[in-house]
Amino acid sequence: MSVGLAPLSPGYLAQSGCRRLTVPEFHNLIDTGFLAEDEKIQLLEGYMVPKMPPKPPHSNTVTRMIKKLIRILPDDWQLRSEQPITLAESEPQPDFTLARGDDAAYQTCHPGPRDIGLVIEVTHSSLAVDRNDMGRIYARAALSIYWIINIVDRQVEVYTDPQPADAVPSYATRTDYKSGDSVPLVLDGQVVAQVPVDELLG
Repeated sequence: MSVGLAPLSPGYLAQSGCRRLTVPEFHNLIDTGFLAEDEKIQLLEGYMVPKMPPKPPHSNTVTRMIKKLIRILPDDWQLRSEQPITLAESEPQPDFTLARGDDAAYQTCHPGPRDIGLVIEVTHSSLAVDRNDMGRIYARAALSIYWIINIVDRQVEVYTDPQPADAVPSYATRTDYKSGDSVPLVLDGQVVAQVPVDELLG
């Protein structure tokens, strides 16, 4: 195992020789009952990866953020928590997705890149995975803005300017917001709210 690769990260699984699945093949496993609909399995770069159970600091931060984000979200956007998004090679379950549309918008499909204004991961013990693997996955899909709520360092990391065509897709710009700062919530290029870091991290 290479240094820095988590045992259940897609980077590690790529080295293990595991067979990659397409998104339609992954959906077929669900449709045929091989995977239960409530099973915490994500498809990341073609590999089935379990979504690990959260620790209390993670759960507490997610609960706080749900209350905050619901209050400030415009009516034509919806907050989705730990629900799938469908990308070309992956179907991750971000801690939060801000997706355009009303409550009936995703009855027959999950949000795709054109539907998504912001993805957010809350990280307590998976910072390397969220920065590297998830950052690469979201940048490859050209998701315009990606936040990491970094509980350990008590900061919000905002990633913008995705570079999907690079050999290793990444975000060109990272801005860190710390205690006392407010993070601009940008949807479709417009700032719709300023979110205090201290209200997200407690």
